[in-house]
Amino acid sequence: MATTNSEVVSNKQVILKNFVNGFLKESDMYLKTDSISLKVEQGSNAVIIKNLYLSCDPYMRNRMTPVDNPNYFPTYPPGSPIEGFGVGKVVESEYPELKKGDLVWGVTGWEEYTLINNPQTLFKIQHTDVPLSYYTGILGMPGITAWAGFYEICAPKKGEYVYISSASGAVGQLVGQFAKLLGCYVVGSAGTKEKVELLKNKFGFDDAFNYKEEHDLNAALKRCFPEGIDIYFEHVGGKMLDAVLVNMRVRGRIAACGMISQYNLEHTEGVHNMINIIYKRLRIEGILAFDYFPQYAKFLEVVLPFVREGKVVYVEDIAESLENAPLIGLFSGQNVGKQVVVVARE
Repeated sequence: MATTNSEVVSNKQVILKNFVNGFLKESDMYLKTDSISLKVEQGSNAVIIKNLYLSCDPYMRNRMTPVDNPNYFPTYPPGSPIEGFGVGKVVESEYPELKKGDLVWGVTGWEEYTLINNPQTLFKIQHTDVPLSYYTGILGMPGITAWAGFYEICAPKKGEYVYISSASGAVGQLVGQFAKLLGCYVVGSAGTKEKVELLKNKFGFDDAFNYKEEHDLNAALKRCFPEGIDIYFEHVGGKMLDAVLVNMRVRGRIAACGMISQYNLEHTEGVHNMINIIYKRLRIEGILAFDYFPQYAKFLEVVLPFVREGKVVYVEDIAESLENAPLIGLFSGQNVGKQVVVVARE
């Protein structure tokens, strides 16, 4: 790392060029090298972290479009570094709860170093006997999403029929394994043969199918669930959600985590089978992880033993360096498992 003096270093950043319409392109972002002081103002409560791992997540696409929604993350300002969840090491702190050398996870910039003025939003990492990158996934935001969406929103029971779309991703792979541990029948869908095999052979799903090879999603779901679906963990939206609604059982539950089929569309698709919500007395609830951040300690009590005992496995797709950050590939299904960018290995 080039240093201009003892307190200022160069700082590579991923910058959003302009707001995005349609599919995300390489030209919508660019790499810039800036500089940053590694000292913070006394009494400011701020911290500076050196970013180690960054999390590529589908929701980030929504923040590249100017949507005024006070209930969601704010839009990225063009000309500024994008941000997302990541793992870092504190290099300077005026915040009493964090000291130099502490490892943390939370929202940070897509850059080598980030000045964080509200460090109370960061989680101090207490358990380092697992890979640090897991705090971008199974022990971070995606893990909390899977845990809360499945156990809290879906209220599962042993023997129920569970379907997960985009099932090999950061959240889906966990929901499926949680469901199997409870004794549910689990089917997932994904977009390649490799991912379908991963679901069945690595994550222990009872069945899986490649949605791209199915000309009739309704028929595919009837084949996999002849008695219907009790729980649907939604990542896709659009035509998939339409087909699921027809195949839900009475008093089924749907946890709506994402709608990735819609993120790049200028005009989103409608859903036509909504009457089934009434006929079947369905419950649909959206989930945002930050609603459950206050329960993080409870979440760790459940999930950390799963990891340590090998009851849950986690697959990551690792990219080295900001220059190779594969955010665009996330929307075309190029990643296999949780997409992580390594900025530095300490």
